Amino acid sequence: MTDHQNGHRLSRTLRRLRLSSLRVRLAAVFAVVALTAAVSASGIAYWLNRDAVLKRAQNSALDDFRSSLGRNVSALPQGASCPELTQLANDVASSGLNYNVVVVDDSQPGCAAFSDPQFTLPQVPHALVTTVATPRSATTAIPFSYHLYWQRVNLDGKPYLVGGTKVVPTGLTAYMFKSLDNERDDLNTLAWSLAVATLLALVAATLLAQAASSAVLRPVRQLGDAARRLGEGELDVRLEVTGADELADLSRTFNQAVEQLSHQVDELSAREAQSRRFVADMSHELRTPLTAMTAVTDILEDEAESLDPMIEPAVRLVVSETRRLSDLVENLMEVTRFDAGTAKLVADEMDIADLIMSCIDGRAWYDAVEVDAPRGVLAVVDPRRLDVVFANLIGNALKHGGSPVRVKVGQGVGPTGAGEVVVEVSDSGPGIPQDVLPHVFDRFYKADKGRARSEGSGLGLSIAMANAQIHGGTITAANGPHGGAVFTLRLPLVPPERPAAGGPVSSGLGGRGPHGGATGERGTGRGGTSGTGDAGDSGDGTERRTPQ
Repeated sequence: MTDHQNGHRLSRTLRRLRLSSLRVRLAAVFAVVALTAAVSASGIAYWLNRDAVLKRAQNSALDDFRSSLGRNVSALPQGASCPELTQLANDVASSGLNYNVVVVDDSQPGCAAFSDPQFTLPQVPHALVTTVATPRSATTAIPFSYHLYWQRVNLDGKPYLVGGTKVVPTGLTAYMFKSLDNERDDLNTLAWSLAVATLLALVAATLLAQAASSAVLRPVRQLGDAARRLGEGELDVRLEVTGADELADLSRTFNQAVEQLSHQVDELSAREAQSRRFVADMSHELRTPLTAMTAVTDILEDEAESLDPMIEPAVRLVVSETRRLSDLVENLMEVTRFDAGTAKLVADEMDIADLIMSCIDGRAWYDAVEVDAPRGVLAVVDPRRLDVVFANLIGNALKHGGSPVRVKVGQGVGPTGAGEVVVEVSDSGPGIPQDVLPHVFDRFYKADKGRARSEGSGLGLSIAMANAQIHGGTITAANGPHGGAVFTLRLPLVPPERPAAGGPVSSGLGGRGPHGGATGERGTGRGGTSGTGDAGDSGDGTERRTPQ
């Protein structure tokens, strides 16, 4: 499996994880809401049922205790003995509700009667004993001084209802112990039932969240895939619109936006094609008359010294401007070839040091350039195009940085791990302003906005970048640690199998101004080979012979 396939699989996995995390968050929200609602409802239901069950058991036991005590105490004689009090406790406890009774006579301190020896007076809460023994003021509604009081307690880990009252006029005090084990078992069963119901509600909420998240995330995932394809340039991508909800509105809006973008891209593409055709046609039409004009200006230049001194400056100006115009036309034609995708790479294995020396010798720069280029650094390059690159970089350094210009050749490792050639061209100038650095390869960029024109066309560095990119390489601009500008050319030893020759150069092709222009020096040798005019502009590596 290739790295590319592994990358796509990893990308798909990450997208699934992201969607899963959103699904988990939706499920968590549903679960929390359902759990909160279920726990709240179960808690309320439990406490309401608990109160109802305990109150029912409590009222039933207390009412029965009051009734049974009233029936049996009336037959008890005054000054009853302990056995008679024990009989009273047994009679009151035999009502059928399974509670136990303790009877105490304050006039007999040592006498305490009970229906079951397990329940005695010390087990009665002190607060209840005190409250039962305290008389209350009689009222019209309740004309009794003593009342029936109760309290729920735990005895040996078991719940009990303890009730007590003072019997008037006998002076007896009776207490009741009613077990609440059955009610506790019922409440425990209810609690388990509510817990199971809460768990089922949580499971149902999670399943509902999964279903809801799938319904929501499916169009979102489709929208994400469509946006990714749109970013890759597929302008025909569209979303299927179903329903009338917010997601459908979003899909409809996306389709409308893509439709408008497609129309704008088509319009811009048509305009760009027209512009390229116009520049190409204009450059081609200008080339024929410029060829004749160049031949005439070459003759005029040869005869300039024999002309009238008043006419000689005008003749030299015409010669200079004609060559500048010719270079500009050549540059425009070169740019249109890159933009139109017709630029070709005619590559061969060459020694980089030989190409650099050939460029310097052909333009008579050998006295101003220091070269550190060991022989034997071979690369598959197009010598004509590489000569354009060297001419632009070295000429630009000479013009804007000044001597000495240093050219250093080395080898390195590219981003893909393959070997590459590294050529550094540094100068001794003030360097490139920081605000200019990002634009040195832009077309027609001027560092000094006040200069209406410059000696170069402003396309030299752009063409150099395009020629580097057609080899699969690049050029970077920076300032050296000790001052001066440093342009670094990086080229693979072997260009890509299918280089993007002729595609529009992403960097924008060229600039001018201090280190932003590309106006290398013109060779001045006469009777021999000179450079192609402005080396930084066209630098096409061809020879121009001066007619003799």
